[in-house]
Amino acid sequence: MKDFHVKSLELLKVIYKDETLKNAENIISSLIDKWENYKDIKNIKLNEKDAMLITYGDGIISDKEKPLRTLKKFLDENCQEEVTDVHLLPICPSTSDDGFSVSDYKTVDECLGDWEDIKALSNNYGLMIDAVVNHSSKSHAWFKACLDCVEEYKDYYIEADPDADYSMVTRPRALPLLTKFKTKEGEKFYWTTFSDDQIDLNFSNPVVLAEMIEVLLFYAQKGAKFIRLDAIGFAFKKLGTTCMHLEETHAIVKLMRLFLQEFFPSTYIITETNVPHLDNISYFGDGDEAHLVYQFPLPPLTMFSLQKGDTSKLTQWAKSLEDTPLKEGNTYFNFLASHDGVGVRPIEGILTEEEKNFLIDNVLKNGGRVSYRTNTDGSKSPYELNISYLNGITSPEKDNNEKFQRFMASQGIMLSMQGVPGIYYHSLLGSENWYEGVEASGINRRINREKLHYDKLTAEIKDETSLRHMVFTRYKELLKIRGSHSAFSPYASQKVLELSPSLFAVERYNESTDERIIAIVNVTDKNVKLKEPIVGRDLLASGQIEEVTDLKPYQIAWILL
Repeated sequence: MKDFHVKSLELLKVIYKDETLKNAENIISSLIDKWENYKDIKNIKLNEKDAMLITYGDGIISDKEKPLRTLKKFLDENCQEEVTDVHLLPICPSTSDDGFSVSDYKTVDECLGDWEDIKALSNNYGLMIDAVVNHSSKSHAWFKACLDCVEEYKDYYIEADPDADYSMVTRPRALPLLTKFKTKEGEKFYWTTFSDDQIDLNFSNPVVLAEMIEVLLFYAQKGAKFIRLDAIGFAFKKLGTTCMHLEETHAIVKLMRLFLQEFFPSTYIITETNVPHLDNISYFGDGDEAHLVYQFPLPPLTMFSLQKGDTSKLTQWAKSLEDTPLKEGNTYFNFLASHDGVGVRPIEGILTEEEKNFLIDNVLKNGGRVSYRTNTDGSKSPYELNISYLNGITSPEKDNNEKFQRFMASQGIMLSMQGVPGIYYHSLLGSENWYEGVEASGINRRINREKLHYDKLTAEIKDETSLRHMVFTRYKELLKIRGSHSAFSPYASQKVLELSPSLFAVERYNESTDERIIAIVNVTDKNVKLKEPIVGRDLLASGQIEEVTDLKPYQIAWILL
């Protein structure tokens, strides 16, 4: 505990100075004292079986029960062996942005269920809970007290001068950075990075930092195996900078990990930073920040590869990962689709403007939308592509078999790579664009956020002619095989192979078990012959194939050497 105190104080010195530092030391010491008698001794290690479903608490609904119970029922009945972990997108009461405008951090939205439902899920699955740390809803009790000018809460949010220079500040969306509110002391402007209903918390105030650390401890106590720090890169604000990835922000993440490590050592931190690769992996720190970071270039590069029928850019990027080897205990969170769109920023410097436009044009042609952000010079540029991942690589007009083959090739790439796979529920279930959601809300992201009715969904996955059945059945097969081979451990090494522009190939090796697998995916509609046969057993082939000489269109091969 003494070492923990010392490390905490060292990190506070990075964030605060002078009298604020003294105040912060007292506040954090009080927090430590409050939790000192609590110690979770579980020891949960990540392994090749870990496969995480990403879903809203009400992603699957029925008329008979709360959605969290419906979700558990669906998983228990249909894929309990294959899906080991569940990322529940924000479960707290919220006033907008599909859960990301939190109005109470310690309550489950009653429309979803309650903490007993969370506990029931955590008994069968490793849960990832979202911690929306950058901002709260304007309806949060803290902000209401701030507007009422209650002294204790006046500093919980960032009051801003509208005439100051904000030209260097990184802007994620094409919305005003500051929002005017009426307070008991008159009109004031507050920092609102994402929307006028998402008021940025003031981490310059150590009380706010302590509040949010306690929220994380609370989630861990409620059964969170993973905690996702949403939009963490924006946390600390300092005029005259980009207000992104500041030294203070990294110190905040380190302090959050330190607290979890002390009281809940089996809880993993994952940082959500949809930015270019080097900025993204900076959140590993020196092995003392995030346990996992999102692999943000993977979704657009995989989509581009299937659109183009050429893996050169994906292979080049994946090979570059070898230049920054992971430290012990760190790994990637690999995903292709999520509740958000496919980010464009992570491919800056990887795809040319012409290639980026090719990607965007295909998304638009396949019924998708494009969302924009405001740059520091006032211009706008694409920020994300809003489309179901299946339609991102295949036209909605194509037949189900072609959609299925191309889509599963993309998923095969993600499942082969080093890290924990994160599978959005609409990908696991083979969903396509949901235009009604966009038209009814005017929100592009709703194209990939349809709520699925349990009865209709279960009927569709049992219908052998349906796209849902084809995707769901194949996905479960891949996950079951993947989970039985240690070469797919999140910590097993990865070496990218350059076999052909038509193929994506990686060699996975687990030193502790001496298991080696070469994973190859054909992203084209043509048969591709290997220059040299690979001697080994293809785990995905029917029969005992002991030598792989070629790959059929969109084939996935996992070759055990």
